[in-house]
Amino acid sequence: MITRVHSAALWGTQAIAITVEAHVLNGLPTFAIVGLPDNAVRESRERVRSAIINSGRDFPPKRITLNLAPADLKKEGGICDLPISVAVLAGLGYLPPEAADRYLFVGELGLDGSVRPVKGVIAAAFLAGRLGLKGLVCPAENAREALLAGSPVWPVKSLLETVALLRDETPGMTEAPEGDIVPEGTPPPDLGEVTGQDLAKRALEIAAAGFHNLLMVGPPGAGKSMLARRLPSILPELDRDEVLECTQIYSAAGRLKREGIISTRPFRSPHHTITDIGLIGGGNVPTPGEVTLAHNGVLFLDELPEFRRSALEAMRQPLEDGCVTVSRAGTALTFPSRFQLIAAMNPCPCGYRGHPGRECRCTPVMVAHYVSRISGPLLDRVDLHVWVDPVDARSVLEAKGSTTSSLVRQCVLDARARQAKRGFSNAHIPDRDLEHICSLDAGGRGLLLSALRRYHLSMRGYTRVIKVARTIADLDGQGQIRERHVAEALQFRPESDLA
Repeated sequence: MITRVHSAALWGTQAIAITVEAHVLNGLPTFAIVGLPDNAVRESRERVRSAIINSGRDFPPKRITLNLAPADLKKEGGICDLPISVAVLAGLGYLPPEAADRYLFVGELGLDGSVRPVKGVIAAAFLAGRLGLKGLVCPAENAREALLAGSPVWPVKSLLETVALLRDETPGMTEAPEGDIVPEGTPPPDLGEVTGQDLAKRALEIAAAGFHNLLMVGPPGAGKSMLARRLPSILPELDRDEVLECTQIYSAAGRLKREGIISTRPFRSPHHTITDIGLIGGGNVPTPGEVTLAHNGVLFLDELPEFRRSALEAMRQPLEDGCVTVSRAGTALTFPSRFQLIAAMNPCPCGYRGHPGRECRCTPVMVAHYVSRISGPLLDRVDLHVWVDPVDARSVLEAKGSTTSSLVRQCVLDARARQAKRGFSNAHIPDRDLEHICSLDAGGRGLLLSALRRYHLSMRGYTRVIKVARTIADLDGQGQIRERHVAEALQFRPESDLA
């Protein structure tokens, strides 16, 4: 008799259906697994054997053949341990085969029969719903993320509990959190803690309101990193769909913490020594990189010119498309990567070019070489460029700024609400809707025309200016872009554009 059990294999951030087939016969004792398993799956034979014995069941000498279908998809890790053990138990007569066929099983087994957490469980829960199964049987530690998918969940801590479930048909957990999920953990630092830097704070507000990318340039110690780390405090909270997306990504990457849900906007700040694969994603089996882990959140690149040029250039596609495709021999995976890029850099190798109190010792050639590490096409994808001056000594001893995150965040929420009615953020306005959404009054049109003639802005530069002006108008509560909105948007263009 052949028994069949449903399971899942992780493919990128999605789950693909796997059928575990077990054929148990009398004969020369063997335990073979076919269907393109990796070493970890092959080793599950010993884990399953020990788990069944230590769960109080006999493991008679039989000829056992296990097939993991489809045969052309590579299976990896310990996610199939639990379904393999259920298939073997059903084949040995310890479980009714019809009961095992109603659920989707995922989980890794310990030698003592305990069921350990695995990655990608929320994707498996979505798969169980699409397949029309009764629900998901998963490790108890993965239950909270699995419940987000809306399918019934049966959390188990051991193989014995799994057997009891299939024999007694005990009810599972079905109560998933409703509505928006309350953020957990320590709140991000407040913008009011930053002294001075009014222009940089304004740039952060505009960036948050319109989902614009931002580059801060200034000498060391001016507060670029401090400002960037306070951006999440003025961003809207994740809605339910964004929570599901982020949780699924982090679950697939094995980055979920104990609470099991990503309820706050991701803020990723990789070191500049990161590899191309670490930033973009990839590997022999493609896994999400930092641009995907920052999906629906912020990717902060400090010391931007120190990153590898190839890694920075590879970011151009996800910045433009909101996704990144990783191709390997015989396969290609697409990961979501709709993130907000915040970058910081020094103006020169020593960092003190333009500093009011310290002398720069870099030659023009050194400065040119340093700045050239960042390509023009990449800089052209950054909407806002702002110079961050060192804080005046007198301001350091004065009270902190009155611009608190709560006040700025309310303005951002109001601006985002206006954009939500249009169906997309200002940074992602389609070209076909640009003229309709970004209508200018006579003064704004004249100023923009003068800037185009004088500074020879590219079409992409023109588009960036008008989208930023649209965001400033939204913050101002105006339906039409006025001259003052265009003027403020122009001051956030790079120096090379306005030279």
